[in-house]
This record gives sequence, structure tokens and C-alpha cells, in this order.
Amino acid sequence: MNLDKLQANRFTSGSTELTWYEGGHADGVPVLLIHGFASTAHVNWVYPGWFKSLGDAGYRVLALDNRGHGQSDKPHDAAAYTPEIMAADAAGLLDELGIDHAHVMGYSMGARITAFLALARPDLVRSAVFGGLGLGMIDGVGDWDPIAAALMADSIDDVIDERGRMFRAFADQTKSDRQALAACISTSRTLIDRADLARLTMPILVAVGTRDEIAGAATDLAEMLPNGRGFDIANRDHMLAVGDRSFKAEVLRFFTDVEAGTVG
Repeated sequence: MNLDKLQANRFTSGSTELTWYEGGHADGVPVLLIHGFASTAHVNWVYPGWFKSLGDAGYRVLALDNRGHGQSDKPHDAAAYTPEIMAADAAGLLDELGIDHAHVMGYSMGARITAFLALARPDLVRSAVFGGLGLGMIDGVGDWDPIAAALMADSIDDVIDERGRMFRAFADQTKSDRQALAACISTSRTLIDRADLARLTMPILVAVGTRDEIAGAATDLAEMLPNGRGFDIANRDHMLAVGDRSFKAEVLRFFTDVEAGTVG
């Protein structure tokens, strides 16, 4: 299968039309992939090799373009982008497909959405992977208002903030709807309460690049989880960690351990 030509499927979550993709083995254990801010299912999961790696390992691979991203609808109302709403989108896809149990993996914002999904619908989440978001899940990841401002600037040449320039360049590269992304970043940053970590009883892998200055430590968050496992993605920053070979190997090892009942 040419992964660049994955069929785009549509489903409705509330009043929002969302696009999703499927690969791997139809009868395999399902893995739902949730991408990060300003990314898409293809940019986060297809091009870095996740669809191929998981498919080659026998999994049924599912991914959606989050609202405001990719081929999904792009509301400009910030109220449409809370983590609770975006987690409901992910749950809606699994319900739409009749999947009652899946491994769920998110990167960065997608990791936060995964956590909210696991809190709201633990029945759906066999295990979770929080990629690109560690202790920042509960302590925050700094001031993101400059990112919203960078997205709405007339030109990237007008953007001074370093992190703002990074995300503006990424948004330009992916030809994103910058107004939708600015709305998304303003309301999608809700933190997980420390007390709620105890409710995340499913096996969870937390993986963060050692040069990631955004996410916060992986091991520190993993140690707070009832069945957490931390993994440091060596010599990778926030943008480059997602496609790292050792990260893929660790996720496959983790899923194997979950299926064997050896996690926890």
C-alpha cells in the first residue's frame, strides 16, 4: 500500500466533520494515533513511518486529523477546541468503528488529548502512549500566547519569539488554517490535575526527547502513574523525537508487554 494514498474517511463528531485514515491489518489489535498541534495524521504518523512500523507488526492502525487540522473541519471558535471536546472526537471515532478497546498513542497536544480520553472513557483505552509530553502534562509547558500571536502575524518575518517562529514555520509548511490553529492553542492547554493521575490505571508509556525543552521530564510523570513507564528518546528535541527509531522500538515493545500482561 502506498501510504501517501491512504483513503480519507469522514465521520461526524457533534456538528464537526472529521477525517480519519486506516492502515495495517484489518483484523489486528487496533492502535489509534492522535497527532500534535499544527500537525496532521500524515505529518505526524505516516511520513515518519509509524503506519508502516505498526502495520508491519500486525496492528490495525487508525489516525484522525484533529479538528482544526488536516482535512477535518476547522472552526474558528476557540470554544470548539477544549481537550474534553477533542477527546470526545477520538472516542467518537472508536465508537463509530465499533472498537471497544484500543491502544491509544498521542504526541504533544495529542498526548494531552489521549490523557483526557483515558479519564473520560477508560473502557476504550487498553493502554496509552504519551509522546512528547511528560511532566508538562500537569505542570504546564510555558507561555503559549506568543504562538497564537505568531500564527496571526501577517508574516513570519514579523515574529520575534523563538517558539512562535518555530510553530509559525511549521504551520506555513503544512499549509494550515492559521486562524483555526490560533483558536485551538488558546483553549487546548488544560492541565491534568495531579489527583486525576491515580485514575489512569491502564498501562502508560511516557516518552520524551532528551533535548525537548517543551514537554517536561518523561520519567517524572511516569513515576506518578499507577502503571507508568518512562522512556528518554536520546538526543532528540520536540520536533525530531516523533520519528525516532528507538521511540518506535520502545512503543512496539510496550504494546507487546501490554498484550502479554507484563506491564505494571
